[in-house]
Amino acid sequence: MDTNEKIGISGYVRLQLKDSEGNVLMDTGFQKNGIPNTALAAISGLVGNTGSQTSFNYLAVGTGATAFAASQTTLITEVINHGLVRTTATITRSTTTQTNDTLQLDYTWTASGGSSDTIAEIGVFNASSVGIMLARKVVSPAITVGSGQLLQATYKVIFS
Repeated sequence: MDTNEKIGISGYVRLQLKDSEGNVLMDTGFQKNGIPNTALAAISGLVGNTGSQTSFNYLAVGTGATAFAASQTTLITEVINHGLVRTTATITRSTTTQTNDTLQLDYTWTASGGSSDTIAEIGVFNASSVGIMLARKVVSPAITVGSGQLLQATYKVIFS
């Protein structure tokens, strides 16, 4: 294989904490994520239309702060309550280097339930539960989200 013909995949995620009126309280800026090994197999299945692979259009957040490892298949501690559950993101494509080379997932959660969660990780998945994880990021600093606050995610997956 000619090394000049490689295709790469990388991702960047930005989380913003907002008050109920949409004012930004905290912004992580864009941070580079990790791509787990199982995502590579899923992507090749999607490209070749083999197996039962499905598109990656779900975002999930969690409280786990364990560093990324390529062998990970899930978030460490996915949040499953307080309005911060895994959800279908708004999907668009944009241009980073080549036309439409970037998949973008956007979603804004509204925290509820009178409790707070300290969000330390976010991931992209291909199912509403379980599924295959395309990408994961341990965000720094972690964000404590209280009831009534908004957590906005912008996740970019760039193919180059």
